[in-house]
Amino acid sequence: MRWRKRGHIYVPDGSVEWAQAYAFPPTPFDVGDVRLRLYVAFCDLNTVGRLGYVDVSSADPGAVVGVATEPLLDIGLPGCFDDNGLLPTRVLAVGDRLYLYYVGYQLGTRVRYFQFQGLAYSDDGGRSFRRASRVPILDRSDREPLHRTSAFVDRAGDRFRMWYVAGDEWLLVGGRSLPRYNLRYLESDDGVTWGPAGEVCLDFADEDEHAFGRPWVFEHDGRHKMLYSVRRRSIGYRLGYAESSDGRTWERRDSEVGIDVSESGWDSQEIAYGAVVLREDRGAWLFYNGNEPGRTGFGYAELESWQ
Repeated sequence: MRWRKRGHIYVPDGSVEWAQAYAFPPTPFDVGDVRLRLYVAFCDLNTVGRLGYVDVSSADPGAVVGVATEPLLDIGLPGCFDDNGLLPTRVLAVGDRLYLYYVGYQLGTRVRYFQFQGLAYSDDGGRSFRRASRVPILDRSDREPLHRTSAFVDRAGDRFRMWYVAGDEWLLVGGRSLPRYNLRYLESDDGVTWGPAGEVCLDFADEDEHAFGRPWVFEHDGRHKMLYSVRRRSIGYRLGYAESSDGRTWERRDSEVGIDVSESGWDSQEIAYGAVVLREDRGAWLFYNGNEPGRTGFGYAELESWQ
C-alpha cells in the first residue's frame, strides 16, 4: 500500500473539563447524513478517558462538522475494571443495535495498570451508550491474567470474530515498567461470551518489540488485511501490516504498510491506532494517531495505491 498524508484533523483545545487532551484511538462508524463519526476517548487533566466523538465530512474528512459536548459513556464505578478511564476500539452494528467494544483501565499497585475489554450498547444510533455489564467481557484468565484488551470485532455469517491483545508479563526497561502482549484471535456465537484464551495470530518479530495496539481488519480483493500498531523499546509505536487468507493465520508485511512518521510536527515521533474506511470508488481513508499516541489527536491519509 501507499498512503498520502492529508493532515491533522482534531485535538481538544482544553476548554472542556472532561476533554482537555487526547483523541484516541479514532474508531470510525458511518452515521449517514454525509457524516463519518470517529469515536474517540477524550482525557481530563488526570488522563482519564471518556467516550466522545468527532464528526467529519465523509467526502472531506479534514472538515470537522461536529464534536461531542458530553461523554457518551462515562467511567465505571469505583473498583470496577473501567474506573480509571475507557477508550473505544470498535463500533459494530448488530441488527438495530450498536455494539461498542471498549478498553477499561484500572490502576494497579505492583503493576502500573490493568486493561480488560468491555461492551456497551446503543439503541439510539450511537448518540448514547449503556454498559452490557459492570464487568468485562474479556476478563482475566489463567493463561491471560494481566491484559485482554484492544479488540477489533467483526461478523462472518453467524459467528463473531475478535482480534485482540493479551499477555501475562511486565518488563523493566531502563527503569520503566512496560507491558508485554501480542495479538490473539477468538470466536463467539453472540459477540458477548468469549473463551478464556485465544490463539496467537501475530507475534513479535524480535526482542525490541513488546506490545501491539488495536488492530483493524478489513477485506480487499479476496484477502483479509490488517493494520495494527507495534510498540518497540527503541522508537515507540509504528504501524504494521499483515495479510491472511482465513483471518486466523497472518503473514507480517510491515514493509508494505506505506506510511511512517513525518519529519516534523504532530506525527513526527510515533504513529499508531490506524483505522481504514473503504470508499465506494475502491479508494480508502486511513485515520491514525500521532506523537505520544493520542495526546496530539488524530489525522488522516488517503490511499494512493494498493500496491
